[in-house]
Amino acid sequence: MISADAFLRPARARGFDFYTGVPCSFLTPLINRVISEPALDYVGAASEGEAVAIAAGAWLAGRKTVVMGQNSGLGNMVNPLTSLNFPFRIPTLMMITWRGQPGLADEPQHELMGEITASLLALIGVGHAAFPKRDGDVEAALEAAERAMAADDLPFALVLEKGAVRDDGLEQPERVPPPRGERTELSRGGARAARVAVLERFLALVPEPAAVIATTGKSGRELFTLADRPQQLYQVGSMGCAAAMGLGVALNTERPVVVIDGDGALLMKLGTLATIGACAPRNLVHLVLDNGVHDSTGGQATVSASVDFADAALSCGYAAGIACDELAGFERAFAQALAGPKPCLVHMRIKPGSVANLGRPTIKPKDVARRFRAFLA
Repeated sequence: MISADAFLRPARARGFDFYTGVPCSFLTPLINRVISEPALDYVGAASEGEAVAIAAGAWLAGRKTVVMGQNSGLGNMVNPLTSLNFPFRIPTLMMITWRGQPGLADEPQHELMGEITASLLALIGVGHAAFPKRDGDVEAALEAAERAMAADDLPFALVLEKGAVRDDGLEQPERVPPPRGERTELSRGGARAARVAVLERFLALVPEPAAVIATTGKSGRELFTLADRPQQLYQVGSMGCAAAMGLGVALNTERPVVVIDGDGALLMKLGTLATIGACAPRNLVHLVLDNGVHDSTGGQATVSASVDFADAALSCGYAAGIACDELAGFERAFAQALAGPKPCLVHMRIKPGSVANLGRPTIKPKDVARRFRAFLA
């Protein structure tokens, strides 16, 4: 058993100072110490997959990141690890607990994952090793993890057994909820625009210094087709993770950050609204283009017809929420979002459909990520 500081201090000396994750009782000492240490940043995520995306955004903004979670949460992490970190080649140090370790009594829900933790990590291309058990082993473990991440630009996991780290308590400031933000209604019930028309207006209005993250599917493909710019990142997978990645970027840059989201994608990880509201980045605009369908897969309806994303964002702590459904309303809404209090969510209802014979980004995801990282720097 080691103290949390025996690991965190040498990790910090190597530059690992941005942590995000979901608690596990095996992780309590580490998470509590990270929260208690002013020199370290910690973002508590709504899900483990969200944490992976937040860390990816922070890495794009130049931070060395650590994702913490229970091995049961690997199920939540598999999608972003394989369709975000792998194609974009984004490394992060992971600390995964070994609940259900064979030979140790644990709860029945951990039995299967305990048996397959190591093989699952290997199967999805995540190198791994045991978390150090002695103070003298920490430097070697960190060195090996950094070598592995430098070799393939992929995550590396340290697997914690029960009782690996001593608990030294928690010093956590009380979280005071912000006053409810202001809602603006710019909808007039007129003809809804196509997504490509909204994106054309967006490109004409977005500030040159702004970083833009477009969700997977037609949004990123149409944005790339209209105008490819170094400030734009097109997610090609990890559905639902654009907002979390945008949060990771926004917390680590002074630039304006705009996330272009979709209704189906946002509904997949709606908890990210609460994480963004709690973190309250003052430079984040969250644009939701809601056409009510899964456009990339044949137009199957989502459940967004009964969802008011602007109200949902305000209920989660956003400083502002704007609803609109016409191009003129969008122009006013986006200008207001850029100039007004943030985080701000703009809920733009649009019509289904996309550009005929729409192509895909021709730049490899790894190159898009590094170009975007250089832009942020």
